[in-house]
Amino acid sequence: MNTYVLFTIAYIIIIVILIISMFLIINKYMKKKYNEVLKLLERDKNLIISASILSELNKVESLINNKELEKRYEGWKNKFKSIKDKEVPKITDELINVEEKVKSRKYKEIEKELAKIELDIYYIKSKSKVLLEEIKEITTSEEKNREIVTKLKSKYREILTKYNNNKEDYEIIQSPIELQLENIDKLFVAFEKSMENNAYTEVSKIVKALDDTIGNLNIVMEEAPSIIIMGKMLIPKKIKDTHDIYEKMTKEGYNLDYLKIDHNIEESEKKIADIFDRLNVLNLVDSIFELKTILDYYDNLYNDFEREKVSKKMFMDYTRTLGIRCKKILDTIMSLSKKIDDIKYSYDLTDDEVKIIDEISLTGKSIKSEYESIIEDYRNKLFSYSKLNKQMELLNVKISKTEDKLDYTLKSLGSLKEDELRAREQLEEIKGILSSAKEKITSYKLPVIPKCYYIELEEATEAIREMIKELEAKPISIKTLNIRVDTARDLVLKLYNTSNETIKTAWMAENAIIYGNRYRVNNKEIDSGLEKACQAFMRGNFKLSLENSINAINIVEPGIYKRLLDAYKK
Repeated sequence: MNTYVLFTIAYIIIIVILIISMFLIINKYMKKKYNEVLKLLERDKNLIISASILSELNKVESLINNKELEKRYEGWKNKFKSIKDKEVPKITDELINVEEKVKSRKYKEIEKELAKIELDIYYIKSKSKVLLEEIKEITTSEEKNREIVTKLKSKYREILTKYNNNKEDYEIIQSPIELQLENIDKLFVAFEKSMENNAYTEVSKIVKALDDTIGNLNIVMEEAPSIIIMGKMLIPKKIKDTHDIYEKMTKEGYNLDYLKIDHNIEESEKKIADIFDRLNVLNLVDSIFELKTILDYYDNLYNDFEREKVSKKMFMDYTRTLGIRCKKILDTIMSLSKKIDDIKYSYDLTDDEVKIIDEISLTGKSIKSEYESIIEDYRNKLFSYSKLNKQMELLNVKISKTEDKLDYTLKSLGSLKEDELRAREQLEEIKGILSSAKEKITSYKLPVIPKCYYIELEEATEAIREMIKELEAKPISIKTLNIRVDTARDLVLKLYNTSNETIKTAWMAENAIIYGNRYRVNNKEIDSGLEKACQAFMRGNFKLSLENSINAINIVEPGIYKRLLDAYKK
């Protein structure tokens, strides 16, 4: 029992000794830690008062020769004194207070006070840094401004040399330029006087004014010649050219009201006048962009004129072909209507089964009325050819659909008649398509008609001969006759499509060459490509011609093929 008591007492003593030791170790560690922090803060505090501030203040004192600079100097000196005599000692007192608390082991209060001291030091250091920078703006002002002004003088001499060597390019703005040059000379003189008087506030304003003025004058030197050439030569010439073309085409019967050329010319002239009014005060903001926009507008007008010419040609073609096709539809319907009663009687057809004949008749009359309305608008010159041609294209689609519907109806009813009669009727139709194909290929003045056309023409003609031969045979083999009819129709339609495609490709190739001619003088690669295109065109290889011209123009205008295709569709 005594042993147990002794063991317990010994254990308690050991624990107490360990606790005391641990406390002493922790206290020693905390004291060391906070002493190191205080040491660092003391060092940061001592660095606040920089010798360079006193040095710079002494430099300013030697430069004082006016009340404004003297006032600023006194203000800086008072700020420095406040930092040195009030704010830094305050931090010293705070550091001493924390040091006492470290000795008293009041660690819980220390952390908060250390954070405040650190923030105060940072704040005062920032004030000191700002103060030094403000002072240096004066002490280093002369060197810095001298360097800037030296560069500006060099740039100014370059501008002056360029102006003197090319005065004729700036003739219409000679007065404002020379006035600006005088202003710059005065600013340089004012700069020197301000430097002599140590008027550094004024110096900064003068340097900025010099930089802005010389920078603006440099832009004038660069851009004014282009503005003058575009505004006085290029655009007026294009205005005259487009107006002459406009008047000529108007006399020839073109309706170009939708282009509003007179109004746009008037607006262009107003814009140019405004640009030159601004140029006289050396304000070039957006001037080149606005002039280039005007130039682009007049360049695009040439395309509009060409489109109208092409549209006129296509429209006149439509007036002939669509009129014939429209009449053919109505004649066919009229002929069919006369026989429909016999067909109904012979084959016991109901009214619903032949109702499609009345529908096609109404559609045909509507097409005729629309065609006559377009022709009336053309005669009265109410619309442009591009719009009239567009209407004709839409009408052409309607006629094609009606023709298809009529063909289907004729085939359906014709199947009830003798195959011989059907074949003879289709023979005339095939001949008409053949005739249209021939007319189509000759409607456009091609330098050479492609060989494939003649081959297909011979095949189609031969197929028609075989069809006629079969019709004249006694007896007629209906199976063979149907084959002959299908073959002849397919070959003639193939010929018709070939004619259309040939004309379309030739038109696009020719217009691409005409459009690309504007770039030939300035671009050898385009010139070479267009030359190849011309040669291929004259040989009748219109597809190769189109490819060469498109590839050439794509160098400066990507996507020209789509634009040509859109123009053709219009």
